[in-house]
Amino acid sequence: MNPVPPADGAFLRIESVTKDFGSFRAVDHVSLDVARGEIFALLGSSGSGKSTLLRMLAGFETPTSGRVLLGGVDLAGRPPYERPVNMMFQSYALFPHLSVWDNIAFGLRRDGLPKAEVAERVDAMLRLVQMEPLARRKPHQLSGGQQQRVALARSLAKRPQLLLLDEPLGALDKKLREETQIELVNIIHSIGVTCVLVTHDQEEAMMMASRIAVMSHGRLLQIGAPAQVYENPANRFVADFIGNVNLMDGTVAGPHEVRCADVVHRFAQPLAQGTGAAVTVAVRPEKIDIAAEAPNEGGNCVRGVVTAFSYFGDSTMFHLELPSGARLKVHVENDHREGSMPFAPGDAVWASWQPGAQIVLTE
Repeated sequence: MNPVPPADGAFLRIESVTKDFGSFRAVDHVSLDVARGEIFALLGSSGSGKSTLLRMLAGFETPTSGRVLLGGVDLAGRPPYERPVNMMFQSYALFPHLSVWDNIAFGLRRDGLPKAEVAERVDAMLRLVQMEPLARRKPHQLSGGQQQRVALARSLAKRPQLLLLDEPLGALDKKLREETQIELVNIIHSIGVTCVLVTHDQEEAMMMASRIAVMSHGRLLQIGAPAQVYENPANRFVADFIGNVNLMDGTVAGPHEVRCADVVHRFAQPLAQGTGAAVTVAVRPEKIDIAAEAPNEGGNCVRGVVTAFSYFGDSTMFHLELPSGARLKVHVENDHREGSMPFAPGDAVWASWQPGAQIVLTE
């Protein structure tokens, strides 16, 4: 079949894909376009359907309905080994008895490539992931980060059109994971391969991907650039899943006001919802200031009592109890070297934020 490139530039197209396992629907009518060369992240908790969707792209699962097109070609009926797709698993799945060089060469040899071409590709991949000095080592002689780079080199050696990453950094500790994220993105961009990443780690998705899709119960709840999804979540689930957030239920009291249990929220722009509408106001903790005295300027403020704090070195999260008994989280940057806490549990404080800091959610 001759490929028919989509007019709108989508390279990977998922059209209303559904996957049922008996009476359980793991993926529910998912439609999604990914551009050529893009790193796209599917973000969701365990059981959200993201890994099932990835396995359908790889050919390990067959859609119950819908279709997947890559470069205009329908992948229906194509087994994994006939797809221009390669998948890198969380466990890396390296062969323990083979050297780094032979692990990377394994798939190329199975495809019957000439010996000289195998050597050329393997050496190129070793240079790309900076593993040339360790080419003769076995996997057990490598660190977790080095094993991850070998697995990536093996996945890219076959020059796939689509690279699938399933929780690629899940086996690494936090510091190494953060270092490897940047390295991994640079390698993928240098190759120019289109990539779909599955992760439950929001920071990983926001760091690595140009766009993310938040998934829950088999459905895509929101698709957008990381900043768009973080600053303008589509609903309560997305707001709560991406980062920390304070959610307050209330009622629209006027064009610029929402009345909640502890505070009347004032907004800079007029609200789309009419007076009397039930809504939820979302405020990110880092957009809130905390002080011992009530703020002088107009805006949003509420009095509370510090119940606890979490010190993270570069920042501190204060937990406040409001008059209604509700909780409020306030994130404060630690820009002074002394490390002393300005407030302690039991202190009465004022929390305040600007009229443009919060958003209104209706779902």
